[in-house]
Amino acid sequence: MVASAFSLEANDGPLLNHGMSLCDLAHTVMLVETEVIPPAAGAGLLTALLDLHDTPANEIPFDPSRGDAYTNREYILRQKAPEFAGWLRAGRPRREASTIAYLLVVRERLLSLTDSLLDLMSAILDLAKDNLQTLMPDYTYLQTAHPTTLAHYLLTFVPPITRDLARLRGAFERVDLSPAGSGSTNGSRLPLDRARLAELLGFDGIALHTRDAMWQPDSPVEVLGAVVAMVVNADRLAEDLQIWATAEFDMIELSDRHSRVSVIMPQKKNPYSLAFVRGVARDMIGRFASVAAAGATPSGQVDNRIFVYGGVPGALELSRQAVKLLAGTVRGLTPKLAVMAQRAGRNYSGATDLADMIMLEYKLDSRTAHRIVSKAVRAAFTSQLPLTGEILDAASVDVINRPLNMTDQTIAETMKPEAIVRTRTGPGGAAPDSVELMLNTYRTSLAEGRDWVDASQKRLAAAEKNLLETARKLAGFSGTTG
Repeated sequence: MVASAFSLEANDGPLLNHGMSLCDLAHTVMLVETEVIPPAAGAGLLTALLDLHDTPANEIPFDPSRGDAYTNREYILRQKAPEFAGWLRAGRPRREASTIAYLLVVRERLLSLTDSLLDLMSAILDLAKDNLQTLMPDYTYLQTAHPTTLAHYLLTFVPPITRDLARLRGAFERVDLSPAGSGSTNGSRLPLDRARLAELLGFDGIALHTRDAMWQPDSPVEVLGAVVAMVVNADRLAEDLQIWATAEFDMIELSDRHSRVSVIMPQKKNPYSLAFVRGVARDMIGRFASVAAAGATPSGQVDNRIFVYGGVPGALELSRQAVKLLAGTVRGLTPKLAVMAQRAGRNYSGATDLADMIMLEYKLDSRTAHRIVSKAVRAAFTSQLPLTGEILDAASVDVINRPLNMTDQTIAETMKPEAIVRTRTGPGGAAPDSVELMLNTYRTSLAEGRDWVDASQKRLAAAEKNLLETARKLAGFSGTTG
């Protein structure tokens, strides 16, 4: 047990210590206020808890031979205040402090991750704003599709980020419900003030049902599910940028600080920042499966939580690092504008618009117009020639038994990339005015997200400050702490 299970739990002690300390302080303050324990005993216990709170986590010897993080802290308290330490157990099972500490860590790291995701969103929007007129080919299946702009392409990744933000915020709001004071599975005969505990710990409310509150086995699955959706969305951008940075595509140059040189091949500039982001995405998929498996147990089986105490916060932090790195990579890259513009009109990328124009001008159905242009493109491609009126007429005669008599100039103008982009004026289209409208919309979402993170962080900081001041006052201290 010491070498395996207790070691696993004790190793999470430094991570959970701060939250466990706040939980112990809040529980003791509530017990004093509800007169469950005598004021003198409460003051003595709070004095010892505050002293332990001021001890850096790396100076606390979380010894597996003494069990988990909870029993290690209890051991230290018995040394500090042997006559008062026993009161801390009143109305509280073993797992309450560690579970609440876990929730506090997850809550804080969800906010940090959200903040980094907002930074990535800002980096994409900034690059898009600078490239409203930058022509490039759009790709599907890595094949040339339509002419577009770099700005419109980049905004592809912003709507998923807004959905990621909503998922992370939803997960945060459910983590931000307090299980404190649940007692055992069916509650407690003691007058535990759950609303007061939630207030002291900065929770937005209580997790109502006492049996569900302490376990909430779906919560880690929800948190990691939101993380996986986010890193997979980020991975798609990283995948594209890694392809674009190859000599074969040559559409962007990554900054030196986001690259790594090959040890053996001096000419190679490896896109290591993007490889890291891609690796984290795959790692999170594995962690998600692990967390889901840990939750697949009979109800009331809380000990499987020991595998997520460190795992979920670790996943949140690693994902935050990856998202932050991707934001820096986006800010540091240099688009190769001439290459993009030259490629925008290659491979007959305007063929769709030519077919649409034929449909509208010659009153042909869409399928027929598509067949004509398809045959013409094949003929031009085989001959390695531009698509001319002569080639188009030959295809038209083959399909509808008559020529279209379209001039070379009309065909060229219709298929010109900048002309095509200008026609995409509908909501969400690639025309610069449409993209600017989207930029404004997403900037509003960005500002709202930042305001929420800032307000949430300030609320939690204020709650912690109030808890420490209240504990010091009840302990008989004359000063306050921040």
